[in-house]
Amino acid sequence: MAKEYDRRNLDFILNEVFDTASLCNYPRYADYTPDMFTMVLDSADAIAEKYLRPIYVESDRKAAELVDGVVHVHPGIEPYIKEMGESGMIGCTFDLEHGGQQVPSMIGGAHEFIRGAAHNSAVMFTGLSHGAAHLIASFGSKELADTYVPNMLSGKWTGTMCLTEPQAGSSLNDASTSAKDLGDGTYAIKGQKIFISGGDNHFSENIIHLVLARLEGAPAGTKGISLFVVPKKRIENGTLVNNEVVSLGVYHKMGQKATPALHLSFGDKGNSIGYLVGEPNRGLSYMFQMMNEARLGVGMGGAYIASAAYHASKQYAEERAQGRLLTNKDPNTPPTLIKNHPDVQRMLYFQKAIVEGSMGLLFQCFMWDDLAKSLEGEAKKEAQMMLDLMTTVAKTYPAEMGTQAVNQGLQVLGGYGYTEDFPLEQMARDVRIMSIYEGTTGIHGLTLLGRGIPANNGAALQTLGKLVYADIAVAKGHENLSKYAEMLEKELENLTKVTMHKLGFAMKGEIEVFLADSTLYMELFGLITVAWQWLKQGHVAAAALAKGGLSAEDEAFYKDKIHTMKFFYHYEVPKALGLSKRLMDEEVLTIFDHK
Repeated sequence: MAKEYDRRNLDFILNEVFDTASLCNYPRYADYTPDMFTMVLDSADAIAEKYLRPIYVESDRKAAELVDGVVHVHPGIEPYIKEMGESGMIGCTFDLEHGGQQVPSMIGGAHEFIRGAAHNSAVMFTGLSHGAAHLIASFGSKELADTYVPNMLSGKWTGTMCLTEPQAGSSLNDASTSAKDLGDGTYAIKGQKIFISGGDNHFSENIIHLVLARLEGAPAGTKGISLFVVPKKRIENGTLVNNEVVSLGVYHKMGQKATPALHLSFGDKGNSIGYLVGEPNRGLSYMFQMMNEARLGVGMGGAYIASAAYHASKQYAEERAQGRLLTNKDPNTPPTLIKNHPDVQRMLYFQKAIVEGSMGLLFQCFMWDDLAKSLEGEAKKEAQMMLDLMTTVAKTYPAEMGTQAVNQGLQVLGGYGYTEDFPLEQMARDVRIMSIYEGTTGIHGLTLLGRGIPANNGAALQTLGKLVYADIAVAKGHENLSKYAEMLEKELENLTKVTMHKLGFAMKGEIEVFLADSTLYMELFGLITVAWQWLKQGHVAAAALAKGGLSAEDEAFYKDKIHTMKFFYHYEVPKALGLSKRLMDEEVLTIFDHK
């Protein structure tokens, strides 16, 4: 099978588009050099090759099972987690004081991209442990951090996040898991959580659950939710003992079968002890740190699964001979490779455009994260503001469009794509969850239009506009790019018009009308911001070609980069017209009298 990602393209995005080496100029990352970043990414390739790629298919066919109260996962998962822990990569981006290596998010994200492209399900174990440990280190007491974080970063213990409940689904307002103060700094936890990824396994010495629950007498809604560490086994007199966290069942999922999704019960007999993280009733605000990290991870999932599908279908198209060119009417001539058919080229370039455009958007967010950790004053606030606005977009666009890209990859293989003889059918099943994980697309549409855009009188949107217009101005200086810079400028003006139209309903108090088509607004917003990322990549490629002195391989790379940018602008950007027309339409068709 073809390698699941293009290292040359990843290096291009990291080094040429975003100049990751410049981060070494900040005190936070001063101990690193570009060569060290390369070594970190090489280690990801080694882990993918040894631990992940070999078990991708088998761990799907032999899914996790609940046997005698314990979930048994594929045996290849344990050595992967052990290697990640021993190499320090589970918490590589953590601050030094929290036991991390203070690696930039740009490099940590790239490391995850490489691993995820090889096995998108297995990386969830380490990703969840990272997020849970980071949350404890950030908001928990020193005692909590000292007790749990080192063992989680070493891979000895794993971690999860427990939000969703059977009766509430994604509505955390209706969460009912309870926490009773026992008067000694501990709490009795009681309730059930569902869809808990990595909620149990047969090899971890302990599993640390971060559970949202309500204290007795807490306010209704999300303002009354607190956060607790609830280990599978609690420590008593230096010994691990059962903490009444019970696996009630494993969900039989469509994809990502290597990572079990659990229905968990806490304290049905009153013997599940939890430990409060931070202050009471602030649990959701704390959990948002882990959720936002996970949202970027889910966006990455959409991108790296699509990357794997693209390279698999590209290899197939370069090897499979079928049919003849439309200009060849001679049945006696040999069939041509299917890559020579225009429609196959369209499907391949669609995948490439989605994957590499999504990567641009995701690594833009990782760069903002690194700058927010490195800068001071207004510059720091601006970087954080942009990250807050764009995280929901960077989760949604790659998740939604990655699914479409994988389907196009499967289509390239025709009937073979629908069989288990090739990995595309598994990738199609794996990627489908990405638009559901960490908030559905509908929820993120509401978040973007209902919260992100109006926040601080639209300050984040205005700042985004300045950044995009700055890149448009630069691109206009290149003869080959000016046309596309002008196209983006017009689309940005149109997005502003649509946004003001929608905000008009909010100002009149017509909230349902304002938000009714927020998913379509998200689609439009994502399309325009990825077009921005493509213009950035096109500018770098055009500048490299203009400078000259390139190897034949590099020249071909940059030319293909510009060709893919053109494809995105001519095939994807025109879709903004239909979205805008609907968003400006006065006809309301999805709101009814609830009586």
